Amino acid sequence: MTEDDSKSTERGSGIDPRLLEILICPVTRQPLSYDRAAGELVSRRAKLAFPIRGGIPIMLADEARDLADPETGA
Repeated sequence: MTEDDSKSTERGSGIDPRLLEILICPVTRQPLSYDRAAGELVSRRAKLAFPIRGGIPIMLADEARDLADPETGA
């Protein structure tokens, strides 16, 4: 990783902002929004939140948190 790459990486998540611009929901194929506080990528249409672990977005529907599930507090 070059110095420029490390500067372009977001400090809290380790996610490159350019990567966030091109990622889409694997279920709906729609853009995602980034929830920095929760460390998740959110698909409002699919009502799923995809976790980010170690700076890597986990874009698997099986790993996503269901935002429509009342037990998750959403």
